[in-house]
Amino acid sequence: MNAANQKPTGQAAEELQCPLRYMLNMFGGKWKLPIVCMLAPGTPLRYSSIKRKLGNITNVMLAQSLKDLEASGIVNRKQYNEVPPRVEYCLTKKGKGILPALVKVAGWAVEDMQGEAACGSLCDKCQVTR
Repeated sequence: MNAANQKPTGQAAEELQCPLRYMLNMFGGKWKLPIVCMLAPGTPLRYSSIKRKLGNITNVMLAQSLKDLEASGIVNRKQYNEVPPRVEYCLTKKGKGILPALVKVAGWAVEDMQGEAACGSLCDKCQVTR
């Protein structure tokens, strides 16, 4: 990487592709990163709470996204032997490890969104001040 402007050049750009593909395989799609962000505060959430907060997600897509995140070691699923059964989801240590990077990416997005009218179309809870 060129230290002056932080742009990958030549070999370094090619070396970035593998880790970026790894990350995209783990977090790709519309719903996985919002789920991770929702679990970031550390309070375990139940399936119904996650679904309610995400809004427009199907049961199939939420179940698959949670299953994928669990298989990747990002989310922990804990089932309690109660009647009715209770299942809670929280981030693992590995899942918490991605949070600083997500904060940086979100910071970049906030800067890039400044002054753009498109912000309102991204989410209804946008906290970006223009």
